[in-house]
Amino acid sequence: MRVLFIADIFASAGRRAVEKRLPGLREELDLDLVVANAENAADGVGVTSRIAGRLLAAGVDAITLGNHAFRQREVYPYLDQEPRIIRPANLSAAAPGRGMTTVQTKDGTPVAVLNLMGQLFLDTPRSPFEVATDLAAEARNQAAVVLVDFHAEATSEKVAMGWHLDGRVTACVGTHTHVPTADGRVLPGGTAFITDVGMTGARGGVIGADREHALRRFMTATPVKLETATEDPWLMGVLVEADEAGRATGIQQLLEPAQ
Repeated sequence: MRVLFIADIFASAGRRAVEKRLPGLREELDLDLVVANAENAADGVGVTSRIAGRLLAAGVDAITLGNHAFRQREVYPYLDQEPRIIRPANLSAAAPGRGMTTVQTKDGTPVAVLNLMGQLFLDTPRSPFEVATDLAAEARNQAAVVLVDFHAEATSEKVAMGWHLDGRVTACVGTHTHVPTADGRVLPGGTAFITDVGMTGARGGVIGADREHALRRFMTATPVKLETATEDPWLMGVLVEADEAGRATGIQQLLEPAQ
């Protein structure tokens, strides 16, 4: 099985990159499934039902989120109604949405997708490690292939989660920092891991924001309203390959211009 995970889609530049490149990539890479993080798809903060619908129509099979999951109030009913979009499972159980979903590949094979959020430097009510243990076991009862999006700030927490889930899931990929790391590998237990997949959006900015605004904020230490960047859009992701038992056999970074 060949699964493409697309890194954090940031604003209009990221959305256009997916809509432009994904249809061709599905054929070029012979993809069975596509999962994308849309945490920043709505002008850099959250996602709307309209934007999520466009991403699904472009060929994304499942959408994950993160710490901005609830920034757009309009999306709350959609999170409850649309099973192909999930938010971090260790947020409040009373909040809209779900933390796990099962989607099917083009030949009908089920794949479980989980979403978790880190606790270090983020406001997360429940330990992702405790939730991951139970959720991974539940997911394995539904599908052999299990993909986890761990949306977290600290590299140490993400690496720890990779080791925690090694042998329990097919892949554990990190999101949130928007900067791709160079440590993609298959761990000894058969879990594909990378600390951060990166960002699908304008590489000409500062992790998605217009660079002039970001520089002004850093140089003056004053509040500056950040606008989204548009220059030099890239599509970033990882291609995970797995066998029938759900063990990862490879992980390969995809980093390419989307102009």
